[in-house]
Amino acid sequence: MLRTFKSDIEIIRERDPAARGILEIFLCYPGFQSIIVHRFTHKLWLLKLPLIPRLLSHLNRLLTGIEIHPGAKIGEKVFIDHGMGVVIGETAEIGNNCLLYQGVTLGGTGKSHGKRHPTLMENVVVGAGAKVLGSIIIGQNTRIGAGSVVVRNVEENSTVVGIPGRVVHQSGVKVNPLAHSALPDAEANVIKNLMDRIDQLENQILKLQNTLQCLVNSESNDISKVGNAQNLKDKEIIEFLGDN
Repeated sequence: MLRTFKSDIEIIRERDPAARGILEIFLCYPGFQSIIVHRFTHKLWLLKLPLIPRLLSHLNRLLTGIEIHPGAKIGEKVFIDHGMGVVIGETAEIGNNCLLYQGVTLGGTGKSHGKRHPTLMENVVVGAGAKVLGSIIIGQNTRIGAGSVVVRNVEENSTVVGIPGRVVHQSGVKVNPLAHSALPDAEANVIKNLMDRIDQLENQILKLQNTLQCLVNSESNDISKVGNAQNLKDKEIIEFLGDN
């Protein structure tokens, strides 16, 4: 128990540059406080004590803003950063070295008994406001972008973004848990590809129009010299996509 307590402090000092001392972590980090209380309530839950584990869990939520069901399994070196609004369901499992930000939900689907909440393998990062729902498995070294909704299994060494969550494989590359800016923008990439395709089609239409005009007028103009298609990448679209 003492070794786990020390490891919970070590991971906070490693991942949060704002943490300046053990006393500050102990008194001012609700994520740390909620996990410490949960480790105690989880032991009571395993002893099948009625009511008391749930009552302590409820008090824990009132004090920290973090709701962790006493039945949830949480590994070592798990850090809940900021923490407000985090919900972890009864059958959820969190592996070692995982990082969860505020507003994260590890929720269940359906009303059936048994396993109905997600399992996070080791070194998983779940961004602010993300929802991981159902009895699914999130592979190790996976990063889930802020605001994503994940409802399917995710392979290891992956990045998940969007609603519903889409996977961008990054096999063999170690995940930096703090590199939020490296998350891909799947929607922007799709829009850019569509814009490029539309430009190509418009150029083809212009060439056909010039060819027909030449035939009608019996002119011998060089039909390869055509005007540019309408440029769809206007100012508003460029600003939306963040294109330089």
